[in-house]
Amino acid sequence: MPRGRRPRVIYIKTAAEIDKIRRSGRLASRTLDYVGTVIKPGMTTGKLDRLIHDFIRSHGAVPATLGYKGFPASSCISVNNVVVHGIPGLQKIQEGDIVKVDVTTILDGFFGDTCRTYKIGEVPPNAAALADATYEAMMIAIATVRNGSRLGDIGEAIQGHVEPRGYSVVRDFVGHGVGKEFHEPPSVLHYGKRGSGVKLRDGMIFTIEPMINEGDWQIDVLGDGWTAVTRDGKLSAQFEHTVLVDGPGAEILTLSAD
Repeated sequence: MPRGRRPRVIYIKTAAEIDKIRRSGRLASRTLDYVGTVIKPGMTTGKLDRLIHDFIRSHGAVPATLGYKGFPASSCISVNNVVVHGIPGLQKIQEGDIVKVDVTTILDGFFGDTCRTYKIGEVPPNAAALADATYEAMMIAIATVRNGSRLGDIGEAIQGHVEPRGYSVVRDFVGHGVGKEFHEPPSVLHYGKRGSGVKLRDGMIFTIEPMINEGDWQIDVLGDGWTAVTRDGKLSAQFEHTVLVDGPGAEILTLSAD
């Protein structure tokens, strides 16, 4: 989600709402499990998007990105130096690519949002290391989430893991609340200072979705108004989970059964 001013009200979800978001999140996760079985070299990103669309619809849900503010596809598919919001089309997935697939489902009126970076075949060591570090950073950040912790703890955990490895954290896009709306408060920065920011409370649900660049953190948005690429042309990786603040820890609502 792009950074910007958002309403200040952070909605605490009821038990019934949490259950519905959990169901949507599990479907989003199952969708990415399915992607892992079909994505392959030579496939176009447009073909993969059509498979994603059909999978989501066949499970009684709606792909949230399709038509959202004019976005023309049912998923965001971002290859190599594309950071986020890649529009599926004629581009062919190649051996050695890292491919970010971001899906959001609407099931019974509630959203589930998740992203994974897929390594296509034998990827270069630098690409594999970037993807691994990004996943690790997300999971380390999730481990900081508990009732009474702060949003800044999340950002500091991510920075503390990736920056010593020479990577950078994208500033232009952030995590966000999830519920009956695609994007709700709070905004979740992937950089920050421990002990700063909003205090977390049980029943809050939001995404943690670090975008980590191999080089500089700065990005450019292409003429289509969506596709964000690294300014220096180097690789970028992303992982995303939707999480619930739940007492002494966090429940990952988009965790794969596998």
